[in-house]
Amino acid sequence: MSKISKVLIANRGEIAVRIIRTCKDLGIKTVAVYSRPDSSAPHTLLADESVYIGEAASSQSYLVVDKIIAAAKSSGADAIHPGYGFLSENAAFSKRCSDEGIIFIGPSATSIEMMGDKTSARKLMEIAGVPLPPGTTTALKSVEEAVETADKIGYPVLIKAAAGGGGKGMRIVYHQKDIKNAVSSAQSEALNAFGDERVYVEKYLEEPRHIEFQVLADQHGNVVHLYDRECSIQRRHQKVIEEAPASVLTDEMRLLMGEAAVKATLSCGYYGAGTIEFLIDKHLNYYFLEMNTRLQVEHPVTEMITGLDLVEWQIRVAEGEKLPFKQKDIRISGHAMECRICAEDPSESFLPSTGLLKRHDVPSGPGVRVDAGVRAGQEITINYDPLMAKLVTFGPNRTVAIDRMIRALTEYKISGVRTTIPFCKFVMKNDLFRKGAFDTHFIKDYFTPEMLGKDVDASDIQQISAILLLEAQNNNNGNDAHSLESTTTNWWQNRRH
Repeated sequence: MSKISKVLIANRGEIAVRIIRTCKDLGIKTVAVYSRPDSSAPHTLLADESVYIGEAASSQSYLVVDKIIAAAKSSGADAIHPGYGFLSENAAFSKRCSDEGIIFIGPSATSIEMMGDKTSARKLMEIAGVPLPPGTTTALKSVEEAVETADKIGYPVLIKAAAGGGGKGMRIVYHQKDIKNAVSSAQSEALNAFGDERVYVEKYLEEPRHIEFQVLADQHGNVVHLYDRECSIQRRHQKVIEEAPASVLTDEMRLLMGEAAVKATLSCGYYGAGTIEFLIDKHLNYYFLEMNTRLQVEHPVTEMITGLDLVEWQIRVAEGEKLPFKQKDIRISGHAMECRICAEDPSESFLPSTGLLKRHDVPSGPGVRVDAGVRAGQEITINYDPLMAKLVTFGPNRTVAIDRMIRALTEYKISGVRTTIPFCKFVMKNDLFRKGAFDTHFIKDYFTPEMLGKDVDASDIQQISAILLLEAQNNNNGNDAHSLESTTTNWWQNRRH
């Protein structure tokens, strides 16, 4: 075993803060890396040391391997935690750390490569006996092959990028005549996003639900799953709300899917924390989707229902420690809900919202956890992911967790940027969501921006108050000012411009 004494976090925002806190609990020193706009960000200030790595663009800072390695060496860090995003699923980065004698707190480069390529992952799952959606296990060689496959498995089908995820390089095809254009556009988008134009065909599941299993494996061949999460509330194939456990699973399904997740993990010699993602169709058949070879954004809900600190176990596994528990020792306790608090405007198709974060008052109280990576006075820019914080609630059952989330969302006060808070409130109060009767098309089928009404935040109220005060002063001075109605109407119409 090799004990870790100092960890460099090759990331930013709430996940960097999250990792730093666990390291402090374990008595491990931390090093933050930061770009120019992050010079006074919470993760930069919370770490024991911080190293400047470049300008705002991630291509000049957080994605530059040489700068990350140099920062680790100059600070004396003996390990690097990649968080998620950026370099977390970069096999070359994992190998570079190993070559430099730095512990990579994550899986081996080989495992990342095996599961990062979607077609090779499908081959592995086929061998391991894990259910797959019908489709190809190799990249398409021609449009004719795509047509032949689609005709065989039936429409609709998905054309998917072999080297990526997140909805990029993916097209839904309902008719044979649309295959050629779908393949071409998917290849072009995949090439731009991942530098790899390979695509494959997979059966499109209608009314799907997105269920994933958290897995944890050590370097001695021991693997357990930490049960399931549901991540079906999504916009643009990106998760917004997650919960654990999934309300749709029966005990039998949970047992079978958990066993499949362990098989999938063993198939690639994986160690560390990872996630096996599944899709469930409307008939409750489950199929392997992909493996995320890293910590997930939504890991807190699993921590809440199992009582395990996943970052701690990532570190212990990286040190070579054996898992001290077996599958039978892990139990589900209660229910947890997570809302991603993003700088996005749900009334404008979830477009990014930027500006000075004037206020950031987080909720608290029974069953409430906030993992935040921002502070008041910080500039929210378009350079990075819009995720500002994760709001998590816990209760003895799903209803209590939802009701606590409504309370916490109401207490959460942010001004300066638009956020997903109003949308999250809408979901928590929606009857179908509360009944567990929803799928990944929830936003398309049940949400319109008009349902949110006009959400007036604290900064809006201050501006309205200023208008009222000015109007009163003008009237007292006998000025022929615009009417209050026209003044406030003009302000409201122009407040976002």
